[in-house]
Amino acid sequence: MSESYALKTGDNGTVAIQLIGRIDHHGAARLLKQLQGEVKQREPKQVTVDLNRVTFFDDFGLLVLFQLRDHLNKQEVPFRLVQPPPKVAEILARTSFDDPDMCSPLPHAHRDNTVVRLGAATIQFYNSLNFVISFLGSVILAMLHVIRHPRDLRVGDTIVLMQKVGVDALPIVAMISFLLGLIMAFVSSMQLEQFGASIFVARLVALAMVSELGPIMTAIVVAGRSGSAFAAEIGTMRISDEIDALFTMGFSPTLFLAVPRILAAMIMVPLLTLFSDIFAIAGGMVISVSMMNLTVATYIDQTLKALTLFELMWGLMKSVVFAALIAWVGCLRGFQVRGGSSEVGNAATSAVVSGIFLIILFDSIFAVIRSYW
Repeated sequence: MSESYALKTGDNGTVAIQLIGRIDHHGAARLLKQLQGEVKQREPKQVTVDLNRVTFFDDFGLLVLFQLRDHLNKQEVPFRLVQPPPKVAEILARTSFDDPDMCSPLPHAHRDNTVVRLGAATIQFYNSLNFVISFLGSVILAMLHVIRHPRDLRVGDTIVLMQKVGVDALPIVAMISFLLGLIMAFVSSMQLEQFGASIFVARLVALAMVSELGPIMTAIVVAGRSGSAFAAEIGTMRISDEIDALFTMGFSPTLFLAVPRILAAMIMVPLLTLFSDIFAIAGGMVISVSMMNLTVATYIDQTLKALTLFELMWGLMKSVVFAALIAWVGCLRGFQVRGGSSEVGNAATSAVVSGIFLIILFDSIFAVIRSYW
């Protein structure tokens, strides 16, 4: 027998519903819709549901009763179950059906208006800005403390971090820079050959890499590798309460965690930039020698003529600034982590995106400064 029901209306406004047969997933939705329509049409003062003739009852049948009860509660109509069979009574007892707070529908999410959302975003931005300024100040004070008290620097950890930031990143930096120099030489040679100026390919590659692309590409690689790692490491320590433990033991978390990472990056990124310049020039030399019939000596001579000490130091100076920005924002995102493990991944992603944004921003500032120098 499929599920069905019988409905009677009493003289005192009471509606008696008798459920019959199987109340399961095959017709629970249709049954609930029909019962709600019948009840709404009759506007009862009280509703009773007789379960005596129910032959099968599962969680879908239970859901029908829950939804019907909540529908009547909203209209302030009393609801009562009568004569439940033993198995049905057992299911109702296990689910605490008599408790009105059980399985009550979730309230609809309240959607704030534009003004409220704008205010919340402004408050969040202010709090984030306050944390950024506070962290920047703590890093500066920690750096000054290390200058005055060098023994407080964790030298061993700094050396390990220098290896992770610099030595471990050298293969990928070398490969990317070599391919970048090769591509630049190939593309520029096709244009310069039209004017018989292929010899200037060496100058173009050297100047572009040493003053601009070398520091930027190296910084982007370091931001992807080390910036995200810094954020993930410190973020994991944050959610596991290790940073709070350091503070409780009297250690400065900024001096203990951030300063070694920033110093390691500021030392190793300029060295990586030098290697990046060398491998890019080597990539350009491969194209020049193999495709433009230039000799190795001629290519090196043109490269040395194009480069000056100012160009070299300008690129290294930018790489130092980029390194400080990458390490600082990576540590900042790590210290900002709140919540569970998913926030660690968000912090690592944010560290990479913020680091690359700051690299491009400060490079444009350096370009403007140089143009008016």
